[in-house]
Amino acid sequence: MSARPVKHSLTLRGHRTSVSLEEEFWRAFREIAAEEGIALNALAARIDAERGIEAGLASAIRVHVLRHYRAKNTG
Repeated sequence: MSARPVKHSLTLRGHRTSVSLEEEFWRAFREIAAEEGIALNALAARIDAERGIEAGLASAIRVHVLRHYRAKNTG
């Protein structure tokens, strides 16, 4: 298990940005996009549009991943 964040580039609404997440979060993030049948960039753009201005994109992705798996475990 790697606790060190890994930086990847994403494209959000035509603009490139970098996001640093731990490898486990990247893996879960990709799994969620695959389950939903959408591209990783599309999922990132949706999360970006829904996040508040006080939350960074990496934090918003982590929270999204956590909520996704919590919902699966309780539903």
